[in-house]
This record gives sequence, structure tokens and C-alpha cells, in this order.
Amino acid sequence: MSQNVTPYKDSALGKKEQVAQMFDTISGNYDGVNRIMTFGIDVKWRKKVLKLVSDKNPDTILDIATGTGDLAILMSATNAKEIIGADISEGMMEVGRKKVTEKNLNNRVKLVYGDSEKLPFEDNYFDAITVAFGIRNFETLEKGLAEILRVLKPGGIFVILETSVPTKFPFKQGYKLHSYLLPIIGKLFSKDSSAYSYLSESASVFPFGEALNNILRKVGFIEVKDMPQTFGAATIYSASKQ
Repeated sequence: MSQNVTPYKDSALGKKEQVAQMFDTISGNYDGVNRIMTFGIDVKWRKKVLKLVSDKNPDTILDIATGTGDLAILMSATNAKEIIGADISEGMMEVGRKKVTEKNLNNRVKLVYGDSEKLPFEDNYFDAITVAFGIRNFETLEKGLAEILRVLKPGGIFVILETSVPTKFPFKQGYKLHSYLLPIIGKLFSKDSSAYSYLSESASVFPFGEALNNILRKVGFIEVKDMPQTFGAATIYSASKQ
């Protein structure tokens, strides 16, 4: 399970602290490297997440592991009155807050410190919760998912966008090449050589498809389904709460 994969093998810090340190370090280059490595397809995937959420017409939205805020900002296309992006990396959120200000969204989108395993929100508060490319960074996956379930309203929607591993030729081989290139390209653009190795490794061992569906059901989510994207390079999951 990916919880055992950490950014810095020789660090005495826990995974959570290491992840925060890593994202603080690479925050300035993260968006650019991300666009290069996904060929911009991640924008299309996020728009599909937006459609799933928008169809529920939510008033309150939480984007966990919001990073530089791309998905939280995208959610401003809904009619939601309150959109909160939460993350443990202040460096990433500083980049995100500049984007929010540039788009004149300060009255609707707020980026705040939030630990996925101790969310600072009331029970049954949000109509919709999203996580894009962040769930594999949770220190304890089931604990983080249980917290999401707690703050989601009954009947609300939870949507995950996460990398997955293609199983069919030639996409399986293409994914392996991509995993090999990610740390190399990351090193070219970032002063943290371990960060992109971690991002690649954590993606390769993270449960996906029915394996993640089963974890979601075990935690207590209902109406769980997975929707593979781009030949299985990523998967969108949706779930609800009774």
C-alpha cells in the first residue's frame, strides 16, 4: 500500500510531514511539470470531475489536498456559495492564493490549512468533496477517507481523481516509460530530486479500480463506482453517503 512509500527515505519525519515539506519545495514548478507530464490531459480529467459535482448543484464544496488550487478554482463554475480548498503545504497554497486573487474569486474560494486525517470542519457540512491526485499522499488512507465521510452530507457526492496503472498493451508499456521519465523531467525543473521519484513510485503502488472501490465501501461510502480515463492512466471515482 502506498502509505509505506515516502518522499525521503532517510528522513525521520512521518509521511505527512515529508509530503508537506516536499510540496513546499516544489510548489513553484509543480504546475508546469504537471502540464508537461500529462500533456495537459489532466485539465480534461478535472473538467469531468467538475461535471459530476456540478450535476449535484452543491452549495458547499471542499477540495482536499488542493495543492495550487486548480480544482477548487474550477469549482467556481458551479453555483456553490462556499468553496474551500484544504492542504498541508503552505507553499503550494501560496501559489494557489495568487491564482484565486488573479481570477477575482477571493469572495468564493478560500484555501486553508487542513490535514485530511483531522479535518477542521463540522459533521455533515459539505454537499460535495473532491480530491485530485492527492489521495495517495494520505498517511493513513482509511483514516482520511473516514474523515471525508464524516464531513460529507448524507446524499452528498465524493469524487476522487487519481492516477492508475493501465493494464493493456501498449498503454501499460507507455505508463512504465512515463514513470521512468517523470523523475528525470522533475529533476530538470526542480531542486528536489526525490520529489518526482516519490510521485512516480506512490502512483505505481496505490490501489486502483475495484481495489479502491472496496476500501471506499469498507469505510462506509455507498454508490461507489470507478471510471477509467485515457486508457487507464487515471481513474475518476464517485461515491456518496447514506
